[in-house]
Amino acid sequence: MQSNLNTPAPRWHSPWPWLTWLVGWALMLALDRHLDLANLAMLLMLTSVVASLWLPGVISAAASAAGVIAFNWAFVPPRFTFTVDLHQHALLLLAMLVANWVISGLVIRQRQLADAARQLAEREKRLRTWGDTLRDAADPAAHASALHAALAEATQAPVAVSVLRGLGAQPEDDSTLHVGDANDEQRTGLALCIRDGRAMGSGTGRYDELPDGYLPLRGRGVTLGAALVCGMATLRNGPELRPHLQALCDQMGSALHRSLISAQAQRSREQAQLQATRNALLAAISHDHRTPLATIMGAASALHDQADKLDADQRRRLAAGIVEEAERLSRLTDNTLQLARLDAPSVQLRCDWESAEEIVGAVLRRARRRPDGARVKAWIEPEMPLLWCDPMLVSQLLDNLLDNALKYSPSESPVELQVCRQGGEALLSVCDHGPGIAPAWRERVFEVFQRGDEASRAASVETRREGAGVGLAVCRAIARAHGGELRLQTRAHGGCCFECALPLRELQPTPPEEGAP
Repeated sequence: MQSNLNTPAPRWHSPWPWLTWLVGWALMLALDRHLDLANLAMLLMLTSVVASLWLPGVISAAASAAGVIAFNWAFVPPRFTFTVDLHQHALLLLAMLVANWVISGLVIRQRQLADAARQLAEREKRLRTWGDTLRDAADPAAHASALHAALAEATQAPVAVSVLRGLGAQPEDDSTLHVGDANDEQRTGLALCIRDGRAMGSGTGRYDELPDGYLPLRGRGVTLGAALVCGMATLRNGPELRPHLQALCDQMGSALHRSLISAQAQRSREQAQLQATRNALLAAISHDHRTPLATIMGAASALHDQADKLDADQRRRLAAGIVEEAERLSRLTDNTLQLARLDAPSVQLRCDWESAEEIVGAVLRRARRRPDGARVKAWIEPEMPLLWCDPMLVSQLLDNLLDNALKYSPSESPVELQVCRQGGEALLSVCDHGPGIAPAWRERVFEVFQRGDEASRAASVETRREGAGVGLAVCRAIARAHGGELRLQTRAHGGCCFECALPLRELQPTPPEEGAP
């Protein structure tokens, strides 16, 4: 256990009061032949007053009395005897002694008031500093050591602190944080103090016979820890110091309570948001799967029930409709699964060095299979460096952007797919000549289940071709998973331009295979 090594030494242990007396007597002896008895008495009184700046009251009074007796022996006739002429010098010596005591008492009282004011200032500063520390603390429990240090500084006594790590936690839990040394009996006292939420020990009205003091860390209606002050009953200013120590502990308790309540509220919000996302996902999936499924069911039923009555062109159109809606369902399912995968905290990409020409070529082949795929025009900057990316994800990003551009632009207008280098990034852009997106929706379209401005879309898109509001969210998630960003740029002559910027890396040489010549 820590000892009282930091306790400041009493002032009377200082050499200054004794040096003052020594100097005073040296002056009186040196000036004996030059000053009369009254002036020498004034030097004695001055010496006593100056020495009282360091001496406690009893020692100062005793030193003054001893000084008067010695003054009588050394200077008052008859000299070098303790004989006092009652008519000539008794009143002088008595007045000197009383005046010394009164002046020294006043000096000592002023010194005590100054000490009390300094202690109050130190406590106020300690409380303010402690409050500032806790106000900005994300986890107040991490400052249990700081509370331990503040209590030890205030009491100059061994201290221990126990902090609970959650609402409803018990002192015996393994998660309880202990700072400082305490024996089994003291740990039992800390646990009892936490359960009761009241102070214990000398002067508290509860277990007054205990030598140590126990102070609870009180929050609003809950106790989240306790502090032990060893030897509280023997502290010289213990009763006066206890409210200050309790204020330090209560600040810690309130900060812990606020932190735990905030964490609990954050978890509740996250659960509510997760549940809302699940509900929205289920609603969107059920809504967006219904339309293509109905189309597939209608076409399949017609082929099954009326195949003999249909000519070859009718059967081909019905089959093409089934393929188109099945691809739409597949794309919707892929986007939903990819969004869930990319939201995972430890998502791993299957990156490799890929050619932009190969990725764009595969995307173009799939787009050209669509009835309106001929509208897509592609351009790639010559000598484009290789991309470090997951080719499946980047292909999915371009598929989604092309699908949106073809869906939300006039059927006769071209859709441009371009890849170029811009600084240290590869810029993959898909631009159309559609109605564009209102400024209020240019950022919201990247949120999940946001389908943009309903009014502007209704004029250009058939209701059955509306998306689920997942595609752009997946595209931005793919771009960010690669360390890039997906942005929406407006075009001067109308339409949208989605730009995906991916960082370009320096191509690393492939290590030679083992055993190669």
